[in-house]
Amino acid sequence: MIRGRPGNPVPGGRVVLRMTHNLVAALHPLLTAEASAEAHASGTEAGDLEQAVWLRLLEHLEEDGPPSDPHDWLRSAVRSEARRSRRTSSVERPYAGEPVDDLDRDPEQLALAAARRRALRDAVRRLPGRCPRLLEALLSPKDLTYREIAGELGISQGSLGPERSRCLGCLRRLLAPEVATREPRG
Repeated sequence: MIRGRPGNPVPGGRVVLRMTHNLVAALHPLLTAEASAEAHASGTEAGDLEQAVWLRLLEHLEEDGPPSDPHDWLRSAVRSEARRSRRTSSVERPYAGEPVDDLDRDPEQLALAAARRRALRDAVRRLPGRCPRLLEALLSPKDLTYREIAGELGISQGSLGPERSRCLGCLRRLLAPEVATREPRG
């Protein structure tokens, strides 16, 4: 067991936490400046880069302890996260069109599907906070990317996943009494 690092039990654990807090406090202004400088070129928000670098720092502290030169380490981590963001954003593309539905549906199936879509959209509108706008954007036929949705809603791209999970949980709870349980087959 590595002793004297954040996350590891040690008799002087408060000293380790204070050391980590001091490191974070010392690096925060530099990280803000570096992330702001790299954000535009990487096509991401500065806040998303900052979150990624803080996570990387915590992982580094857990595995290897504090970096020997924290300022150089931080600059390198910001550039690395910006490169990663550029690579992943260049791969994200919306679909050119909807996937083809080759099933022949009769009018009854079409009416039932339309009723399900209306019920879903009605339930989404009853959700609290910004959930309706988020889920409407996710359900949009435009097939928006997370970056486009984040820009439309005015929140960071890194917050979309947790926010989406909370909204879907609310939607499940809202729809649970309305959805009939399937009868067992046998």
